[in-house]
Amino acid sequence: MDSPFGSNKHHHPSSLRCFTERQKPKIKGYLIDVNNRSYGVVSSSSPLHPEFSPGSRIIDTFSNRFSFNLSNKEKNDKNCLHQLDSMVIELSSMTSTAITVTDTSIKNNIATAISHTHIPNRPLSKTCHHLAFVMSTEAELFAIRCGINQASSIDNISKIIIVTNSIHAARKIFNILPHPYQIHTTAILEDLHTFFSKNSINSIEFWESPSCLNWHLHKTVDHESKSSNHTPIFPCKTSWDYSKKTKCDDICQNWKMTFQVSDGKGRHFLNLLNDNFNEIEPSYAKGGPWLQLFEHSNSLCV
Repeated sequence: MDSPFGSNKHHHPSSLRCFTERQKPKIKGYLIDVNNRSYGVVSSSSPLHPEFSPGSRIIDTFSNRFSFNLSNKEKNDKNCLHQLDSMVIELSSMTSTAITVTDTSIKNNIATAISHTHIPNRPLSKTCHHLAFVMSTEAELFAIRCGINQASSIDNISKIIIVTNSIHAARKIFNILPHPYQIHTTAILEDLHTFFSKNSINSIEFWESPSCLNWHLHKTVDHESKSSNHTPIFPCKTSWDYSKKTKCDDICQNWKMTFQVSDGKGRHFLNLLNDNFNEIEPSYAKGGPWLQLFEHSNSLCV
């Protein structure tokens, strides 16, 4: 009978290398090798959660309560700044409106997520959280989660304005398909469901403020997040996306070393080019420039 450990005594007990030959064919779904990252966590999804059930989802019951105001190429920086300033001036006398500005930064694998909530005639409310070994999208979504939770819990607030430089992260809140950030989107949807149910006029808007605009309210939050400097306290759990990132980094580096710079690769391989005629390299960032077209894992594609 195969021994589950035997010669694998130097590996973590949950490592794939410790599975017997009889156990391996019975594995279902996706697994990561935890030999090097025994504190890693897998992606979290809740397909049976009420917030994802047809008929009771936010996009079904409160589809007119949320909206997005995007910054695009048709708007120049001056117009974007004018819109943001006009929005603040217009709402400056409305005590039932909360303007929450969020931002994150990552240093030494520690993400700092900050949100500032501005309400007329009230003191500025701040939240600051630190996350270890997460990707930027998850950190941005967590900052939005904290901001919404804080603003929606304040009495007599009927309108929430979220200002962020990561509007792609905010869009994932209303994405009903499974994704690695559902632990955050589920919490946000629960807060929004409660907030919308309080009053028929309650609503939320998401405004995009790219960092390059240097809009004064977002610039303050951006400066605070970047000025934070923390060192991780081990052991720390790693997010699913971060685990994929480190694995892909290792594979991409190995790919470059053994193939791309090799003189023996021949002349029958075509380099993929982007719109600027620059070579496209294997990437995991936001789905990757071309790996996202494959149905398998990034690691397998590389």
